[in-house]
Amino acid sequence: MNTEELKLMAKNIRADIVTMLTESASGHPGGSLSAADIVTTLFFKEMNIDPADDKNPNRDRFVLSKGHAAPVLYSALARKGFFDVEELKTLRKFGSRLQGHPSMKCLPGIDMSTGSLGQGISTAVGMALAGKLDNKDYRVYTLLGDGELEEGQVWEAAMCGAHYKLDNLTAFIDFNGLQIDGDITKVMNPTPIDKKFEAFGWNVMIIDGHNIDEIIEAIEKAKNHKGQPTAIICKTIKGKGVSFMENEAGWHGTAPSKEQCEKALAEIGGDR
Repeated sequence: MNTEELKLMAKNIRADIVTMLTESASGHPGGSLSAADIVTTLFFKEMNIDPADDKNPNRDRFVLSKGHAAPVLYSALARKGFFDVEELKTLRKFGSRLQGHPSMKCLPGIDMSTGSLGQGISTAVGMALAGKLDNKDYRVYTLLGDGELEEGQVWEAAMCGAHYKLDNLTAFIDFNGLQIDGDITKVMNPTPIDKKFEAFGWNVMIIDGHNIDEIIEAIEKAKNHKGQPTAIICKTIKGKGVSFMENEAGWHGTAPSKEQCEKALAEIGGDR
């Protein structure tokens, strides 16, 4: 996909997020919407993945470390062809394969079950190390929330990734500045994020997480950088694309009403 096609896909994914959360009456819109451009670029531009061969040992891996943002992952997987888009309507419903957090036992295309913050990047480090030991050329991508960086396990994983020179690992940090309890700097300040990753031995970039061209360029730089894992700190807006959700911590884990959904869809646009 070119940039304009990716922008349109990101709109459709945002619309899916709002629609499925309204249908389920529960879930996490804010951080799912803020990550849509990152996930879109990975799934529809960058990653070597094939719905018809989803267990290929040479495929690229994606780990949603902030597992509560499952709606953005589910939409990307469905629109990539891993399962029918209509199944998105079953999010969080009894018996659904689309649980509140991703489960690798339920859906194709999910490389790791996540939910407990900090464990996703830890698993991604293990996957990247396995790739090195097995002489595979696949790449591993993981997406973290900025509030997630308050977990000590994140930094153990960061230390390990640098120690083993895992240049096949790229971590995206969705830096929208808000978590469920409010401003991250007031809850448990993890900043400066760039300096921390640099101190742990990572190659670091800071980009606009809603600029698809910048995301593509950063991924290419990460692929060409040798001897270190890369952290791409993405400045984003929580609730991006929906005016009444943007920069509002209250939309971290609150589902929209049907009326709010209609308003949000009108703002998002797309070609659904």
